[in-house]
Amino acid sequence: MDPKGKAAIVTGGASGLGAATVRALCARGARVVIADRSRETGEALAAELGGSAVFVETDVTSESAVTGAVRRAVDDFGGLHIAVGCAGIGTNGRVVGKSGPLPLDLFALTVNVNLVGMFNAIRLSAAAMQNGVPDAEGERGVIITTASIAAFDGQIGQAAYSASKAGVVGMTLPIARELSRFGIRVVTIAPGIFDTPMLAMLPDEARAALSANVPFPQRLGRPAEFARLALDIVENSMLNGECIRLDAALRMQPK
Repeated sequence: MDPKGKAAIVTGGASGLGAATVRALCARGARVVIADRSRETGEALAAELGGSAVFVETDVTSESAVTGAVRRAVDDFGGLHIAVGCAGIGTNGRVVGKSGPLPLDLFALTVNVNLVGMFNAIRLSAAAMQNGVPDAEGERGVIITTASIAAFDGQIGQAAYSASKAGVVGMTLPIARELSRFGIRVVTIAPGIFDTPMLAMLPDEARAALSANVPFPQRLGRPAEFARLALDIVENSMLNGECIRLDAALRMQPK
């Protein structure tokens, strides 16, 4: 699918991987709804991109909020062709720590945002895409979700986070198979350690230690590299039902 002239929505699009993807899509001629909870950064990004993007305050766990963001794409840009799910949270906590068992509320919150919220965005985006006019190859839409290499080699303290991201990986193929009848593809990206606002809060020594574990290139991933892969997925119609690791050959150690 050629992004030029297409309508897109990016959840978690106000910062980090999402913001890089928004910029990349707009640079290729797409028009994008930035769906995020952060109004200040989301509106600033939309202002930077001019008429190519609009911001809609969105909680991915809310059906009404995501419905509103999708409807904004349809109303403002004439449909929905591309959806990229980057919204998520990172949590840590041992199953049994010094203060006792991991709070069940924390586990539920992690799964609710990272997995249920992702599914919410998928289902509502697909419902809008199925009504679109197919291109010459019969394609109506592309949905890209974000997992993590923690889905495969999660560390101690990442039980909740790993479970939520493994769920994203696990639903990729069955949803891709189901939506194939509408000409909608579904692909997941599993990033390694990327230089996002979350990691920016770490001291330089901690960032250097993380980078040292990456085989090559021995550094943190750049959000623009994630965005580049997202564009490749949009443009390559044979990519479907797959999870792609973007991790510079990193396999995380137990801790």
